[in-house]
Amino acid sequence: MAGLTLEAVGCQAAIGSQCIIHTPDERKIESEVVGFAQNKTYLMPTGDMQGIVPGALVRPTGGQVKIPVGKALLGRVIDANGEPLDQLGRIRASHWRHLTAPPINPLVRAPIREPLDVGVKTINGLLTIGRGQRIGLFAGSGVGKSVLLGMMTRYTSADIVVVGLI
Repeated sequence: MAGLTLEAVGCQAAIGSQCIIHTPDERKIESEVVGFAQNKTYLMPTGDMQGIVPGALVRPTGGQVKIPVGKALLGRVIDANGEPLDQLGRIRASHWRHLTAPPINPLVRAPIREPLDVGVKTINGLLTIGRGQRIGLFAGSGVGKSVLLGMMTRYTSADIVVVGLI
């Protein structure tokens, strides 16, 4: 173990695939294969690492992370693995996609032509956002990112607003 990366010996799994680490207290910790060298496989746990000991059993699941997509997600809050955080029960989605699906070629996408009213006059006037555009909000602590994000989600004239906190 070095930092947040774990080494497993003898675990045959492809990069991006999921593994389960079994702890002595019978917890199962999900992890993702992020690299390998010779007979070592490097894992990045996706949850709490509490209880992992040297020699813990690592089992590949044989799959990659899939997340629910579609209308079943409207109004829901999920974690990085697509698991609900909002205590509203299991997400009953009819469609699932690999988290690492290839991106759409930007040259194939339709160009953004229509402005999006985000309900904040300064942004609408000086930093216009287009309908369908993705944006990043970067700033130091305590300068109002959460307040601005709250205003934009509350007052944007759109049917669906997706927010990803990364």
